[in-house]
Amino acid sequence: MQSAAPLSRRKSCWLGTPEIYFRKTIDNSRLVKVEDPRRAREMRFFGLALFCLFLLVMGYALQHFRAIEYGYKIETLRSQRDGLTEMNRALRLEEASLRDPERIDVMARKLGMQSPQPGQVLRMDAATDAATPVMASVTPVSVVSAR
Repeated sequence: MQSAAPLSRRKSCWLGTPEIYFRKTIDNSRLVKVEDPRRAREMRFFGLALFCLFLLVMGYALQHFRAIEYGYKIETLRSQRDGLTEMNRALRLEEASLRDPERIDVMARKLGMQSPQPGQVLRMDAATDAATPVMASVTPVSVVSAR
């Protein structure tokens, strides 16, 4: 026991034999590989199992990425719908302000127009009964120049 301790403490400067490589030619031309039918069947089964696993993973990945793509499309369409809804609201508000009768009256008076006389305005959108005969009439037209 005591002699083993001094040997492990002792360090030599030589760490072993140098590595020497010899070239040895091996002739494998006479070897013949024997087919193992069980091994071939196992390899076919393993290849088929890997192919099925590959198809499953690719199917899952395709489904996952399509779901992400459809999510982006849905969000784009939602934001577009919200923008169009806001634009529609703004246009309805503008239409209501442009249809304001007081605004139209003020602009008409600025242009020198007068209020219509009784019987001068005929409503075209009034619902008429199809069975009631309509009498045609001729009204004189006068042209007023803007000069």
